Amino acid sequence: MTMNAKRRKVHNRLAGLPGVRPVRRPVGVPGREAEEFDLFYARTGRKSEHPLVIIPGGPGAASVALYRGLRRRAAIDGLDVIMVEHRGVGMSRHDDAGADLPPEALTVDAAVDDIAAVLDDAHVESAVVYGTSYGTYLAAGLGVRHPGRVHAMILDSPLLSADDIDVVRAATRRVLWDGADPETAELAKKVRRLVDDDVLTPVAAQLAAGVYGLAGPDVLRRQLDLLLTGHDWLWGAMGLGTRLLLHRKTPYHHEPDLVGRIGYRELNYAAVPDGGPLDPAVAFRQTATGEVDFVAEPYDLIASMPGFAWPTAVISGGRDLVTPRAVAQRIVSLLPDAALVDLPTAGHSVIDTRERTALDVVKFVYAGKLHELPSRSAQLDTEPGGIGVRLLVKAIGAAAVAESAVPDVVPRVVRRVTTS
Repeated sequence: MTMNAKRRKVHNRLAGLPGVRPVRRPVGVPGREAEEFDLFYARTGRKSEHPLVIIPGGPGAASVALYRGLRRRAAIDGLDVIMVEHRGVGMSRHDDAGADLPPEALTVDAAVDDIAAVLDDAHVESAVVYGTSYGTYLAAGLGVRHPGRVHAMILDSPLLSADDIDVVRAATRRVLWDGADPETAELAKKVRRLVDDDVLTPVAAQLAAGVYGLAGPDVLRRQLDLLLTGHDWLWGAMGLGTRLLLHRKTPYHHEPDLVGRIGYRELNYAAVPDGGPLDPAVAFRQTATGEVDFVAEPYDLIASMPGFAWPTAVISGGRDLVTPRAVAQRIVSLLPDAALVDLPTAGHSVIDTRERTALDVVKFVYAGKLHELPSRSAQLDTEPGGIGVRLLVKAIGAAAVAESAVPDVVPRVVRRVTTS
């Protein structure tokens, strides 16, 4: 795909924002060694010795436009924030001819080296590196390939290895299939019935896991009760919204179409199904638009992390079934100087769902108070999510009540929230 006039107009507008600039990077494909392209990044706030580099999840999330509000709020907090537009996404999507970067150019190694190149361009010797979800693997990769560039690290909802899928399966089944947690014992009965009735498909089960993490067991229970009684409008609407959010390309915000291959080829997102219930690998395979075969992961973080010499905060949501707590706990055990921020009622990607909590953790790290964080976890867990998340959770709950009573109220509730 080439850059059309409409996209070029948006691109130029974003490129003109304060603090946004390009750095020349090699395409990095055999036979095209001399070719370069513009990789963009944004820097916001008063410049400091050790800026905060925030790496979003994905692969597919953009940085410059999507996180403009976060950077602004972080700057108000006194933080100096750098965010890199991942190669193959948004402003960093095209080569000099305006064509999409080739698939071979899109790798974890290349993305990690891009971050180091941005630090060079910004004249930054070392930074506090905050990664969330997929971004934690890039953050750790920076520690592997460029350890001198890391002053401190925050890993939010972290990945560890291609074998994480085994932990994800175990956590999902323990919570939503076996009902081993007291708060989900009744939920699990409903889930098993809906699976037996072919109502809760593997993709829908992933939606259930997401609702559990974002909104909690009570809201999910109301959704399942609606499904059990044949009220499926709201669930269908949420499923459509999830597909649009996670799989549809939204220019300059979410563009997984080129870089999605990284998750499959290098991180084993769509592992070989194990034949058990609620297997997220099946959901990934059913929604994939390209090849899903795993090739090899780029780093052995289990072997590398004991050599990480910087302080690291590891944030984990107790309701996160995407990157469960067991992964975070193992990472803490591998790192020589780490603290676990355990948030029992949080879900996946705290910086996206509970921004205030994430920024408070950042402040503790900058203040050199890493090891106070575990004792502050309960307090940090009580901080509310952002206004957008609170409105979404409230709307889901309200719409569930409305659908069970007066079905035609639901569209009005959803429209009110999505247009506010």
